[in-house]
Parts: sequence; C-alpha cells; structure tokens
Amino acid sequence: MSRIGRQPVVVPDGVTVVLDNGVMAVTGPKGNLSRPIPEGIDVALADGEVHVTNTRSERRYRALHGLTRALLQNMVDGVTKGFVKRLEIQGVGYKAEQREFGLHLSLGLSHPVEYRSPDGVTCSAESNTVVKVEGIDKELVGHVAAEIRRLRPPEPYKGKGVRYQGERVRRKAGKTGAK
Repeated sequence: MSRIGRQPVVVPDGVTVVLDNGVMAVTGPKGNLSRPIPEGIDVALADGEVHVTNTRSERRYRALHGLTRALLQNMVDGVTKGFVKRLEIQGVGYKAEQREFGLHLSLGLSHPVEYRSPDGVTCSAESNTVVKVEGIDKELVGHVAAEIRRLRPPEPYKGKGVRYQGERVRRKAGKTGAK
C-alpha cells in the first residue's frame, strides 16, 4: 500500500470538495478544479478530510493510489494558494515585455516571439529578464513554463537562454586554440 496514498488530504476552511460520478471537484477562493478519479481507486470524504483507498492489489493500481492522493492535494493547494514558477532570461539583448495578449519575447531569434498563455494561467514580466508564470493548476503552470523555456533553452557554452530561476546549467569548455 502506498505510504503517500495512506495520508489524508486535509480540506481547509473555505474549500469545498465534491465527488460526483467518478469526478472530484474542488472549489476554493482562487477558483475551481476538477479531475476524474481512476478506476480501482476509491475516494471518501469524512470530517474535513479526503481519504484515498486502493481496491486492487496490482502494481498499476498501487501506483495510481499515491498519484491520485498527490493530485488531490495539489488541487486543494491550488485553489487556496496557487502555484508560481519564475523563469530567468540570460543573454545580451534577450528580454521579455508584458503585452495585452501575453508576453513579447526577444530571444536572439530572427523574429520576436509572442507567447499567449492558455486560460487559467497568467504570464507576467516582473523585469526585463524575469518571467512569472502563475495559476491554480500545478500541471498547467509547469507546462506553460516548460513551453516558454523550450523557445530558447540555455546553451552550455555561454549559458544564454531561458532557464528556471535557480536552475544551474552545466558549462562546457570551448575549443582550445591551435598549437
């Protein structure tokens, strides 16, 4: 049995959790999220806690047990606190600007990149070199941050590109001179 799956998900005040036809819906001050519950996993609401139990003993369902509990915890955290990812832009002339449609990124390409974020996620430029991605769905926030990073990943020789804040890029030595 999963050790993570055994722990109950505590539902704070102001958050409502509803289970309806195999779909878990969580509503809180920041919004609402819903996710289907996999077959073979039971979810029970009791005393302000959500308990996830596994009904089958196969390996697949044991893995889904802990995953389902973690996803429900992320939903509760998202509707109460939200999630934030920050990206750093490094390179001469590389910058990000806030526009009405989303972000206007200059990343050393032959053209500027206009990034439009999906519904539920807001992208903002805290400065010319720091982009903030925030929303209530942890999976979607991480996906948007990865899409922005993919536009110009950090290269190993000079370290230019878009990276997560705090990410360390392994640097390579350049060519050695002629002898």
